[in-house]
Order: sequence, then C-alpha cells, then structure tokens
Amino acid sequence: MKTSALLSVALGLLVTTAAPAQVRLPHLVSNGMVLQRDAPVRIWGWAKPGEAVSVAFQGKTYRATTGADGQWRVQLPAMKAGCPYELKIDASNHLVLKDVLLGDVWFCAGQSNMELPMRRVRDKYPQEVATANNPRIRQFDVPMRYDFRGPKKDVTGGSWVSLTPETVLGFSAVGYFFAKEINAKYQVPVGLIKVAVGGSPAEAWLSADALKQFPKYEQQAAPYKDSAAVAGIQQRERAAVGEWYKRLHQADQGEAPGQPKWSSPGYDASAWPTMSVPGYWAEQTPLGMVNGVLWFRKEVEVPASMAGQPGRLELGTLVDADSTYINGQLVGSTAYQYPPRKYDFGPGVLKAGKNVITVRLISNGGRGGFTKEKTYQLTAGGQTLDLRGPWQYKLGATMPPTPGTITFQYQPGGLYNGLVAPALPYAIKGVLWYQGESNVGRPADYYALTSTLVQDLRTHFQQPNLPFLYVQLANINAAKKEPGESNQALVRDAQRRLLALPRTGMAVITDVGEWNDIHPLDKQTVGHRLALAAEKVAYGDAKVVASGPLYQGMKIAGNQATLTFAGVGGGLEAKGGGPLGGFTVAGADHKFVPAQARIEGNKILVSSPQVTAPVAVRYAWADNPADANLYNKEGLPASTFRTDEF
Repeated sequence: MKTSALLSVALGLLVTTAAPAQVRLPHLVSNGMVLQRDAPVRIWGWAKPGEAVSVAFQGKTYRATTGADGQWRVQLPAMKAGCPYELKIDASNHLVLKDVLLGDVWFCAGQSNMELPMRRVRDKYPQEVATANNPRIRQFDVPMRYDFRGPKKDVTGGSWVSLTPETVLGFSAVGYFFAKEINAKYQVPVGLIKVAVGGSPAEAWLSADALKQFPKYEQQAAPYKDSAAVAGIQQRERAAVGEWYKRLHQADQGEAPGQPKWSSPGYDASAWPTMSVPGYWAEQTPLGMVNGVLWFRKEVEVPASMAGQPGRLELGTLVDADSTYINGQLVGSTAYQYPPRKYDFGPGVLKAGKNVITVRLISNGGRGGFTKEKTYQLTAGGQTLDLRGPWQYKLGATMPPTPGTITFQYQPGGLYNGLVAPALPYAIKGVLWYQGESNVGRPADYYALTSTLVQDLRTHFQQPNLPFLYVQLANINAAKKEPGESNQALVRDAQRRLLALPRTGMAVITDVGEWNDIHPLDKQTVGHRLALAAEKVAYGDAKVVASGPLYQGMKIAGNQATLTFAGVGGGLEAKGGGPLGGFTVAGADHKFVPAQARIEGNKILVSSPQVTAPVAVRYAWADNPADANLYNKEGLPASTFRTDEF
C-alpha cells in the first residue's frame, strides 16, 4: 500500500510538471546560475500560448506574455556584480531559482583541449585540486548534442556547479585556470558554459547561414538532415564495428576457450620474443604494420616492502585500446589511445617476488604500440619500479582495420544547432575558443572558417562586440632539423591573422606542447595567457602586455630583412640568452634555409649567406619549432608567422 501511494504521488507530480500550462525553463536558467553583469540579461522559457508570466529579481518585476510559439522572454536591465540572489517566476505555477550570481559568463567552446577536465591533470596540479573551493566560480557542462534539422531550443541536461575540491575534477582545466585568474583580479563571480566537443572541426560550429559561404561543407551536411537516414547509418556502423570486435575476440588465441589464458600469471610465455617498451611493433618486430590484438607480458621482481600495498600502474598512452592485468587480475582498461593509463589497484594485487604484468593491446588501424617518452612504472608502498625495457609479446589475432564510421558530431553545422543555438538568449562576457587540431589536414580553409565563426557568434548572440579569445595550436610531433612545410604552421599563421578582427585575442603556446601528445598537460599556462588576453580585450586594461611579439612588417635592404613587431612589451629577447633560433629565409626560388637573426632594439635583422636577395622570412614554421626562442621581456613567446604568400 505504501509503495502504491508513493507511486501515485510520483505520477501525479510527473503529470503536474508536464502540464502544458506550466512554465518551463531552459536548463541554463536554473539554480546557481551566473548571469552576466553590466549588460541586459534575457530570461526566457515556455508556457501555454497567451499565458502571462512575471519575473521578480532584486525588487523589480518584469512581465511577458507567452507567444503563439509557446515561448516567453523578459529582459532585465544591466546590473552590477553581486550574489547571492533569488529569481522568482510566477504564472500558473510558481518557481524560485536560488543562489543566483551576477558576474562574468564565458562560453568555452572548441575541441578536446578545451574539454579536457582537471581530472586528467590532477597529478600535475594536486595542490590546485585540493584547494579549489570557491563558490564564486561555477561551470555548466553542456552534454554533447548535434542536430542537422535546425537549431534546438534547449540543451539536453546539465546544471550549474560551484567549485569545490570534488567538483573541480569535472571543470575544463583551461577554463578553471582562466576563471581563477579573472575572479582573483576583478573580484567578480565567473561562470563557464562548457560546450567543447573532442575532435570537432571548426565547420561543425557554424550556423546554416554561415555555412552558405562554404558550399562544400553545406553539401557535406545536407544528407544528414534526414534523421531516419542518420539512424540507419548508425545502426549499420554499430553492427559492423560490433562484428569486428566479435571476430577479434573469437580469433584471439590469448582468450581461446579450453586453452590457458595468456593473462594468467602461470602461463608459460618463455618462447615469446621481446621488444623494447616504449615503442611500436611496426618499428621493432617482424610483424610490421599489423592490426588486431597483441599481448605483452613483463615479469617484475617486487620487494616485500611493496607487496600487499595498494599502488598504481602507469603505462603512458597506448595505441589503441587495452585491458591490463597484474597477476591475472584486471586493473584497468581504456577504449582508445589518448587517455593516460594510470591504473590504481588495491592491496591484494602485488606479492613479494615475481609478478606478471600483462597488456592485451588492440590496434584498430595504423601503428600500434606504447607511446615513446611517457611514464611506464609501477608504484606501491612509496617505491617505484621502472617498467621500460624488454617486454615479451605475441600476436593474438590479425584483423583488417576497424570499419570506418561517420562521426556525426563532426559534420558541418551539427554542433551549432545542438550546443550553440540553445544558449543564444544567454548574455555572455565573451568566447574562449581552443580548436584547430581537427582542421590541420585542411589548413587553406581555416582562416575563412574561423573569421566567419567569429562574426556568426557575434550575430547570433546579438553582441556585435563580443570578445573572442582563442588558443593557437601547440607544438606537436618530433622536431626536425631542416626547414620544411607544415600544416600545423599554416593553421597557426591563420590563427595569427585572425587578430586583424576587432576584439580578438590569442594565447600562443608553442612552448608548452608535448611532441608525443596532442593533449599537453600544462593547462595552467594556457589559462593564464587567455586571462591576459581577456584583461586587454574584454576588460580594457591598456597597460597589460597580453601577447608576445607579433609580426608587423618587413623591409629588405641588400641581403638583409628587417622585421618589425607589435607586442614587444618591455623589449625583445632570446629566451635562454643564446642566439635567436627558428628563423628561415628564402630568395625568389622559395627555398627556405636556416637564417641568422639578431635583435636590434625592437626590430630583428635576418639574413643568410645562402640567400643574397631575400624575399621572404618565416618564423617557427614547423609542427614542433623546438629552436624558436623569440620572446618579449614579459616572458610571452612570439607567434608563428610568414611574410610570404606563395
């Protein structure tokens, strides 16, 4: 009887909530929200057409009538920063939103480096995590959603979350460090609306109107407006990928039924060959570029002081997916290559003497293995064992590459409709944008795409002067000694040229990347440099040096090019005190060679004995410009640039 009564009450509440006359609010307009200070603020929602709605805030009441489309909206005047407040909404029902703040709201968009949470960098910043306790910094993490049929009215979920040592783990790491600096300097609440989607290209964030400027991208998205067709594609792709994994499992000798499991610590692997970890089997073994599943084993001697202790197994990053065992016990698994393998285990795993670590590694395509120059170690009881060196290996199953799939969230316009459009009524201070890696394969389009994006966001947010602050691509891949072409550099240069648009700012980070990881861990520097850009662009602090040297112009006299720069701050310098590096010069043959460069006041003189009549200079023109060391005295690096437009 008690259960039935509770069920009846619950059903009654559900019916009441869903009643068409009831006012409904978008997810962003909810408890704990941060509203934009010093700007008109829109509050909106839905109710029965013709229904009168009143909104009370800070002693004033604002009224609206629901339109024929079921939507109502009121506009609150610009208000000063402060907190906490209540916002009351009255119609046929009564709603009270509590703990509302007035401060600065930043729209955090882009791909995985903006999305990457503090959880991923907690080992680098343990003190930051432990002391992150500030109710005036908040984040709304918008669930990923795409749509090709048109703009959506609301996001699918999410809530405003205040900063604590527990919640900070879900905050965008870049967003957290940015918000911390802005809050500390201006003493106002800071709200982050995080809509970043890993791997998303710039065109996915453009509206249908903006995509009209790019017919090839508009045509690319056109078939996906048919939701039934999309569902059919997804079903076929899931079936194909599922069948691939089914056949992989059936073919894997390491898991063959009726046979000893290769993950068992007692399995005799004495005949297995070895390869050096970290490394890739295509480079070290006769297997070549094989895909499928490989098994790796390593025996380690564990001292008695580590035995029975909880610990952590770190295996850098693995390409692609792994299941990892210690003494036959599964201690962790990861489905794709990018996350660091940091597998914590309990006290019952390690024993004194011989222990066996086994990794079942699936290669979905391309080159599989253990990423170089990462951490490979076993830690317990305050001691650490180095796991680099020879590991035994054996091929479990050979497979063709995993069937390709369409990543629908990457298709043009989908993320605008699903993530940007629902937030458009919300007043914001500016946009933080960290994206570009997914457009490196098509660098010629990048400037047009991103300059269109800036205008598109300003138009649809109805904020023509909306600050747009962004992160230039980091250094990546192995450094090369000789000059050459670089798509990374082309995208960076396009990002530099975006500064010609008003109220834009750029954080240069070619000195904080990691050659072997597209997700560098140093997000504090990124957040700091974005905060400097915000101080200059969004907060109007003219005294702030917000960027490193930015190429302005070139004059040529004889065999020497003289370059001038903005962003010199207190002056130019070569970081580390050595000679300037990273410059190349070319003559009419367009053959770039390393150049000598020296600082003369706020100018740089560039020449090479190999080029008697220079026509063009480039700087930091490489995926990983390791020798580029031009900075200003404020410690900010110069941007990649080129003077040529060949």
